[in-house]
Parts: sequence; C-alpha cells; structure tokens
Amino acid sequence: MLVGEQPGDQEDLSGKPFVGPAGKILDKALAEIGIDRSALYVTNAVKHFKYEMRGKRRLHKKPADAEIAVCHQWLDREIALVQPHLIVAMGGTAARSIFGRTTAIERNRGHVIEPQTSGAAADILVTIHPSFLLRMPPEDKPAAFKRFVADLKLTLPYLRA
Repeated sequence: MLVGEQPGDQEDLSGKPFVGPAGKILDKALAEIGIDRSALYVTNAVKHFKYEMRGKRRLHKKPADAEIAVCHQWLDREIALVQPHLIVAMGGTAARSIFGRTTAIERNRGHVIEPQTSGAAADILVTIHPSFLLRMPPEDKPAAFKRFVADLKLTLPYLRA
C-alpha cells in the first residue's frame, strides 16, 4: 500500500491518485525495479486537494495537521480493508498520518519499521514523496531518484510473500 500526501491538481480532476508529474516519477521508479503499479493499492493521507489560486492555476498548499487528522479515519478504513503487509509512507504528510505525529523522513527512510515499534497495523517504509524530486535542482535529481528507487526496492519481499 502506497500512501501519498493529497491529490494534486490533475489527481483532483481525474479522481485518481498519482496521475500527474509526481505519478510519472513514481511510475518510472516502480518500472525500474519491475513492480507493476496495478499490483499496489495507491492512496493519499488527505482526501481533498488544498490549493490557492495563482491566476488561473491551482497551486498545491500543504495540508494542516487538523486536515490530516480529520482525513485519518478514511485512511484507517482503507488499511483495514486492504490489510497490507507493508505501508509505504511517501512524504511527511503520509508519515504524519500513519504515525499520528510528525516523523523525520531522512532519519526514518531506508529501512522497514515493524508494527510493534510504530503501533501500526503493518510494517511501514518511510520515503520521500515523488514530488520532492520535482523541486530539486537538476544536478541533484539523478542521485535522489536513485535513492528513492532503493527505498522502493525494500518493498519487493512483501510483493513476493
């Protein structure tokens, strides 16, 4: 189960998660390690697109803690229905929703956190949100993308189980 932050503009318009620029990065990373996205349940921690208008464009605005908390009930229900062996928290908002508190991404990424230490219903993998790569300087993107792919490789044993 992959959990992102909130729908973006294109996701809000289509009603499907990760169909915009961040979704393209996610698809590329999954393809590099041979994971078929259709084998995964993909959702967001916050269920609405929070934005501010800039001219005719709707620009992403970070959800507040109260919005994350209000939407958590839906994520909990999704987890109960899907019963994943592994939840991948992509970004700070997803990690905040899953752990119930602010969680440092860099300190917690790159290893699986077991339920007895997190209080969650499944193992958890914390990584960056693919949109983070969109905001990086071009010279930093290849190494950061490679590290994102390495994080996602940790899901492979769960897919084969």
